[in-house]
Amino acid sequence: MIRSLRSWSLAIALVAALGLVTGCAKKSNEIVIGEYGSLTGTTATFGISSKNGIELYLDNLNAAGGVGGTKVKVIVEDDQSKPEEAATAVNKLVDQDGVIAVLGEVASSRSMAAAPICQQSGVPMISPSSTNPKVTEIGDYIFRVCFIDPFQGQMIAKFTKEKLGFTKAAVFRDIKNDYSVGLANYFTDAYHALGGAIVADEAYSEGDQDFKAQLTVIKSKKPQVLIVPGYYTEVGLIARQAREMGLDVPMVGGDGWVSDKLIEIGQDALNGSYHVNHYWEEDPNPAIQKFVTEYKARYNAKPDGLAALAYDAAGVLTAALDRLRTEDPAAFKALLGPRNDAQKAARAKLRDRIASTKDYPGVTGRITLDAARNAVKPAVFVGIKNGKYEFVATVEP
Repeated sequence: MIRSLRSWSLAIALVAALGLVTGCAKKSNEIVIGEYGSLTGTTATFGISSKNGIELYLDNLNAAGGVGGTKVKVIVEDDQSKPEEAATAVNKLVDQDGVIAVLGEVASSRSMAAAPICQQSGVPMISPSSTNPKVTEIGDYIFRVCFIDPFQGQMIAKFTKEKLGFTKAAVFRDIKNDYSVGLANYFTDAYHALGGAIVADEAYSEGDQDFKAQLTVIKSKKPQVLIVPGYYTEVGLIARQAREMGLDVPMVGGDGWVSDKLIEIGQDALNGSYHVNHYWEEDPNPAIQKFVTEYKARYNAKPDGLAALAYDAAGVLTAALDRLRTEDPAAFKALLGPRNDAQKAARAKLRDRIASTKDYPGVTGRITLDAARNAVKPAVFVGIKNGKYEFVATVEP
């Protein structure tokens, strides 16, 4: 009896060990990618919009057969709107989940916290909408499908000076936010070059609630326009407090304003203001209207520019996967296997296909990646009137 029990125990141990070995070597029948974003925290709408856009694209793709018959699975992590949590989330996706590529983030500071992990691990990362130039400078595995802040800053300066006719501007930047500081600097340099004057340059920090001291200083300098290159939560509060104090000049900002929450927070105080977006949802382009219709039907909401960019980021990644599948079937097959040298080499080949993206037909415009892995594409200006957005202009690069 004792001998039988020992034999049975040894058999169980052997089966378990074989199971572990088999599990390690087991190949997947799906492509596993990761996504990280701010599903909670101060910029939760950024992450939710991005998640929805990626989810919509991949569900449509999988319903049509995936990438050459192989489905794409996405594992989503919430970074809580914090750079340190972004790093933690991507470490998990890469080390524990073994994803072969990563989509995210919106906020440049969070992309910059996570991108080094992807770069060091040889895992391609595509940011849908981080616009700070430093993001892709981290390395050759890091990409984006949005325009960058030097272009955005120049366009805001040109729009403010030439379209609106303002020669005296005040800048109000989020000093702890890489995106805000960078965009403020690019705007300032371009505005000076066009002959404009910066009469005040004040600072706040993300999460602040009271801006009256800085706005008092700004008001005393008598600007014609207030440039606020920050995120929607603070921008809405700044608009309300500025109007309460009698600072009634128009406000102009970047794509950090993109959220339906902006008008909900800022209300009528935002009327007469303008900001940059990545597309216009009422564009009659059939591809855009198909996207908008499907998004509304699924999420009961209008897709903002960040949802559209995330949709395009998923498209650029899967288009590169499909090119790899047709051009190098062995490498594509290795992506479905265990994390080993063969898969590492395959991820490098996937990186090369992403880098060669040219004229991808996105809903935010045709996307071509330049030598620095940045998208070359247009920007859209929208205005706020009677609590609603209206199209103002498209600016080509």
